[in-house]
Amino acid sequence: MSQTLRPGRVEPVHKKARKLPFPFNIYQTAIGKKWVMALTGIAILGFVFAHMVGNLHLYEGPNQVNQYGESLRELGGHLAPRTLVLWIMRVGLAAAFVLHIHSAASLTRMNQTSTAKYQSPREYAAANFASRSMRWTGVIIGLFVIFHLMDLTWGVWLGDTYVRGDVYHNVTESLSTIPVMIIYIVANVALALHIFHGVYSMFQSLGINNPTINGLRRNLAGGLATIILLGNLSFPIAAATGFFNEDHCKPRAAAQAGQLKVCSGTKAAVGTGY
Repeated sequence: MSQTLRPGRVEPVHKKARKLPFPFNIYQTAIGKKWVMALTGIAILGFVFAHMVGNLHLYEGPNQVNQYGESLRELGGHLAPRTLVLWIMRVGLAAAFVLHIHSAASLTRMNQTSTAKYQSPREYAAANFASRSMRWTGVIIGLFVIFHLMDLTWGVWLGDTYVRGDVYHNVTESLSTIPVMIIYIVANVALALHIFHGVYSMFQSLGINNPTINGLRRNLAGGLATIILLGNLSFPIAAATGFFNEDHCKPRAAAQAGQLKVCSGTKAAVGTGY
């Protein structure tokens, strides 16, 4: 007995997502996701660079770096409540992280389900290590961000030795231990690789792709990655080798009481926290 095929509509293997209203529907396209990933990458890169430059105050001593930390909480002056501007920046940065990760994962999924082959085996073999390891460096960076927050912002790892608002003390106590130093070094190497390929490919994602500027793109990517790598690696190395120390400071009782902390004959305000 032969089987009768009923005419009808064949359902697609991959159902199309419901189209969002403008301008959110732009994000549903590959081009839109590339733009979001590039723009959020620029925002995150700006934060990473500014964070590294701000941490250079560690080399000036406890007074300067603790005053720098306090100045971040006082952004906005008398025009906004204390820490409000800082929290707005934190929320914006967190949103940039989420969008950056989501756009990258969505593009990977679109590439995997697409019938078109964007990269031949020969081209993959020719790709540099930084481009092939973007997924893994991204995972390492994400895990490191969580560890970094638990380490120096929430004081989970430092325990009773954590002093809220005392940047210099917390950095010195944490990064002077070998396991933490290794974690910071590995994470910052992964960050440098991620930045190198991310900055280089960012121009292509934004539609700026001309062979005449490829050399400039590579130099810019390599320069930024190198500067951030060397700057960030210097902190755990300086802490682990004893370059950062509190021997010339008075006990931290005043800091724990939310009072002024005296170091090297001058006064530095130690905040009571975020």
